[in-house]
This record gives sequence, structure tokens and C-alpha cells, in this order.
Amino acid sequence: MKKSNAQTDKQPAEAVPPAAAEPLVVVEPATVTPEQLAELKARAARADENWDRLLRTSADFDNFKKRAAREKQEAVKYANESLLQKLLPVVDSLDMALAAAQTAGPDADQSLQAGVSLVFQQLKAVLTEAGLEEVNAVGKLFDPNLHEALSQQETPDVPEGHVVQQARKGYRLRDRLLRPASVVVAKQPTA
Repeated sequence: MKKSNAQTDKQPAEAVPPAAAEPLVVVEPATVTPEQLAELKARAARADENWDRLLRTSADFDNFKKRAAREKQEAVKYANESLLQKLLPVVDSLDMALAAAQTAGPDADQSLQAGVSLVFQQLKAVLTEAGLEEVNAVGKLFDPNLHEALSQQETPDVPEGHVVQQARKGYRLRDRLLRPASVVVAKQPTA
């Protein structure tokens, strides 16, 4: 047996090629013609030009966004300017009415009432011009989109579900409800 071991020890080990070895490929150096080089340079120049244009456009867009945001803030800040300008004469009229009330004469109550009534009409005209509308609810069918029910009242005079009394006026600004009318709703009397 020793001979067989010695024999295996003396035999040279056979080289086994790895199973996943790739064949070697000879790569030749790339040759670029002068026309191809000129075309590559032209493309690189266009790419640089497009990159510069992209950067400028991006900066212009950022400036536009900042300017639009600033203009929006100013519009919100001064949105009520024209309404307030229209209300200033009403404030002036109220000042004059208060001054007249302090220097009251014998017919002060009647003239003060007439003056305040004129100021009230002036104020209503400004608010109507600005788009404010009253929500008139008396005698109309109760609408939860326009009315706020405070209570119900039994009455044979008004159909059930209709408004008997309006406790507080409601107002709309064009199509938007600002404040619902506070109302008392009719119900049929129990027998």
C-alpha cells in the first residue's frame, strides 16, 4: 500500500480549468475619424447650451413662483380696500350723527332717528353693491342650507315646516352663505 501512496504522491497534479472561465477577447483600440470627433464636439456644445438654457429657465420659473406668491399675499392683504373706501362715507355720517346727538335740541330725537335711518340706508347700499344679500325667511319653507332652527311653534295659520318667525337675519355673499337666518319653524298643533 505504501507503493500506491508513493505513486500518487509522485504524480504531478493535473491542472483543472475553472468551469465558469470566459474566453479572452482581444479589444482593439477605438479609432475615431475626424468627422466623428467633430460631431461629438458639436453634440457636446449643444448639450452645454441646453444645460445653460435649462438652468436659466429653472431660475426664471423660481423667480416667477416667488413673484406670484408675493402678489397673492398682497392681494389677500388689500382685498377689502375698495369696500373700506366705500364704507368711509358711512363712518363719516355716523360721526356726524353722534356729534348731532351730543348737541341735541328740542327736536333731537326725531332728527337723530332720521339721520341714523339715512346712514343705515347708505350702509345697506354699500353692502348690496359689494354683493351682500339678506336671506329673507319668513313664510318660506325651512331650508337647513339657509336657515338655523331655534325652535318649533305650534300654529294652525302657517303650514308645517314653514318659517313662522325670523329671530335674526341671515346673509349671503353672492352664492356663499355667510350666516344662516335664525328662525322659528311651524308645526301642526296637537289635537
